[in-house]
Amino acid sequence: MGIFDFLRSADINAGIAEYASDSGAVLVDVRTPGEYASGHIEGSRNIPLDTLASAQSAIPDKSTPLYIYCHSGARSRYAARILRRLGYTAIKDIGGIMSYTGKVVV
Repeated sequence: MGIFDFLRSADINAGIAEYASDSGAVLVDVRTPGEYASGHIEGSRNIPLDTLASAQSAIPDKSTPLYIYCHSGARSRYAARILRRLGYTAIKDIGGIMSYTGKVVV
């Protein structure tokens, strides 16, 4: 990771394509349950940002590839930092669903 990597915007569409080809990966939506219910990416798990500590019971293998998204990208960026502190080693922040051009599930 270079010094300016934090300035790059995550591309959720590229991230979803990568997730789809990553066997065993988990797609995590860190928005609130209400936001999740209003529309989410098919196959995602809702683990709200304020409950990320529960990720350890929901996803016990800390080497599982995790693709994290939220609404705009701010919470997913923060969630990725929290998950790293919890010991997860394969985390990809893919940004916000508001930039997603695919179909959402209600």
